Amino acid sequence: MTAPTPPPTDSRRGSERGGPDDASPPDGPPSGSGGPPDPSSIETSRRPFVLVWEVTQACDLACDHCRADAQPARHPDELTTDEGKRLLDQARSFGPGQLVVLSGGDPLARPDLRELVEYGTEQGLRMTLTPSGTASLTPSVVGDLESAGIERLALSLDGASAESHDEFRGESGSFEQTVEAAQAAREADLPLQINTTVCAATVDELPDIRELVADLGAVLWSVFFLVPVGRGRVLDPVSPARAEEVMAWLSAVSERAPFGVKTTEAPHYRRVAVQRTRDASEAPDADGIGRRLGITAGDGFAFVSHTGELYPSGFLPESAGNVREASLTERYRESDLFESLRDPDRLRGKCGACEFKHICGGSRSRAYAHTGDPLSSDPLCAYVPDGYHGPMPAGRAD
Repeated sequence: MTAPTPPPTDSRRGSERGGPDDASPPDGPPSGSGGPPDPSSIETSRRPFVLVWEVTQACDLACDHCRADAQPARHPDELTTDEGKRLLDQARSFGPGQLVVLSGGDPLARPDLRELVEYGTEQGLRMTLTPSGTASLTPSVVGDLESAGIERLALSLDGASAESHDEFRGESGSFEQTVEAAQAAREADLPLQINTTVCAATVDELPDIRELVADLGAVLWSVFFLVPVGRGRVLDPVSPARAEEVMAWLSAVSERAPFGVKTTEAPHYRRVAVQRTRDASEAPDADGIGRRLGITAGDGFAFVSHTGELYPSGFLPESAGNVREASLTERYRESDLFESLRDPDRLRGKCGACEFKHICGGSRSRAYAHTGDPLSSDPLCAYVPDGYHGPMPAGRAD
């Protein structure tokens, strides 16, 4: 947060990941959980399909696009080990087989990481991890994480070479360390996900990165379309027209690649895929590996920050309460913020007028980043509904 073919959905990763569909559910039943729930049976008004916990913002990297604005040191107000276990208990109350993504920063900066993984696994949660590609992520650490119960590892590659990736990540050696960790995951039979950021600095490398994803034996390629939050504010996004081209290319890649493809913060990828068939009724409910389509910020997706704030997404930092003081399940199900994000009829502007709003809805995070209103239109989308003559989205980068 995975197999080849059908149109993917929306998602994210390590120090900059935190958006819908962060890491996909592992294949097959996890030990002790009775297996993952049927995606089509999940009522997203009652439970998230993906719950991300940003266990820390500490990280040794200084990535250009970091959502978390990660720092070398851990924050003194991070959730403690006991508070983290209480959070995992609350996650279990959503229902059997809840997917939990441990994100950051770099989760390896927490010395209690293995303890948290083991505890979540014992509770029947499906535990996945998005570590940073640093010297800490050794083959022995990867093997240790697998034995602790981690069911998928998500690693970031934002360049097809050491030169381009390390420049983007702000750390020499990150590319080599990430590739070694990917190879270690393969040797440990731990399913691997590769995350890649799409912006003006990386878009031309996507074909070569696609080859590298295949060579590494990844089961899923998660392609994140930049949202201007954290350090990502200084990067140049691709234009809506270029984003449309990339999504059409990704849809074609998904039909023949030996891995699954999904997008992060780009739910209009679903619209692009549907338009290729010209029949919305042909859009699948899932992607063949247990990941449900149609997951967006606050609707099937939730994010808990390192200090316990509950957000619809790591890229939409509007709090619905703190898990130290409020019930995670109650806030997800009943807060005005989350309820509004689950109602496409409340969307405004071009997104509100779009006939694809029930299968897409646009990135609520990007709308929020540009306007402060999570229900406004997504400025990355190039599509204009027939007959629409209203204002175009703020921040549109044509």
